[in-house]
Amino acid sequence: MTMTATPSGTVPTTAPPTPPERPRRGNRPARIALHIFLAFTALSFLAPLLWTVYTSLRPYSDTAEHGYFSLPRKLGFENYADAWNQAELMHYYGNTLLVTLPTLLLVLFLSSFVAYAVSRYSWRGNIALLILFTAGNLLPPQAMLTPLYRMYNEIPLPESMSDSLVVYDSYWGIIAIHVAFQMGFCTFVLSNYMKTIPHELTEAAIVDGASVFRQYWQVILPLCRPPLAALATLEFTWVYNDFLWALVLMQTGDKRPITSALGNLQGVYFTNNNLIAAASLLAAIPTLVVYFALQRQFIGGLTLGASKG
Repeated sequence: MTMTATPSGTVPTTAPPTPPERPRRGNRPARIALHIFLAFTALSFLAPLLWTVYTSLRPYSDTAEHGYFSLPRKLGFENYADAWNQAELMHYYGNTLLVTLPTLLLVLFLSSFVAYAVSRYSWRGNIALLILFTAGNLLPPQAMLTPLYRMYNEIPLPESMSDSLVVYDSYWGIIAIHVAFQMGFCTFVLSNYMKTIPHELTEAAIVDGASVFRQYWQVILPLCRPPLAALATLEFTWVYNDFLWALVLMQTGDKRPITSALGNLQGVYFTNNNLIAAASLLAAIPTLVVYFALQRQFIGGLTLGASKG
C-alpha cells in the first residue's frame, strides 16, 4: 500500500498486483525431437548439393585412386575452368536465355489476360475455361512426344525464323510448347489472387471512364506484383532446367540449351563425374541470381493469404 497526497489530504492507494512470471519453457523431449527431425530433413536436402560441391573441388585422379567416399588429398578449381572451356558454357547460356526469357514474358502476359477474364467477370463458361487451362497440367508430356514431333515437321516457317524451314529444330517450337504447358499453372495462381482484389477498384475505374484494357493494365496488374514475381522465379527455373523438349524437338546440337551441354561432357567409355559436377554448379548460377534478385517478392508471393481466414 502507498500514500497519495491530494488537496483534501493523504489518501492510501493500493498498487496494482505484479503479474506472476511465466515459467520458462524448458527443453521438453517433444521439442528436442522436433528440432532433431528438422535438422535431419534440412541436412537431407542439402547433402546432395554439398556432395556435388565437394566432388567438383577434387581432381579426378584423387577420386580414381582413393574413391569418392574418402578424404581429399587436394582441392582446387581446375574442374570449373575445364568445364567452362570444354562445355562452351557461355554459348549455351545464350541459347538457354533465347528460350527462357521470351517464354517467361509470354507465359506471364498471356496467363494474366486469361486470369483477369475468368476472375473479374462473370460470364458463361469462365469456370470451364479455367478448369480447361488447369487440366492441361495433368497431361504427361511424354504422351505428346511422337505426335508433336510429327506435327512440328509439317508446320512451315520462313527461313528468317528457322533454318530447317519448319517448326522442328527452331527456338520458336521450344518456346511454343513451354508456353502451352506453363500457362495453366500460372492462370490458376493469378486467377485465385485476382479474386481477392476488391471489385470497388474496378468499379471506380469504370466510373472514371477506364476501358477494360486500362482496368487490367493500370489497376489490376500493378496489384499482382507479388504473385507475378513468385511465378517468374518458378517459371524461370522450370524452363531453364528443361532437357526433354530440347532433346526431342531440336536436332542441331549448337542450338540446344545448357542442360544438353552437360550431356556433351559425358563420353561413351569414360565419364569424369568431377567435371560434370563443376559444370552443373556453373549451369545453376543464373537460377540462383534470379532467386536472390526476386527473393523478397518470391517469399511474399508464396505466403499470400497465409494469415487470412
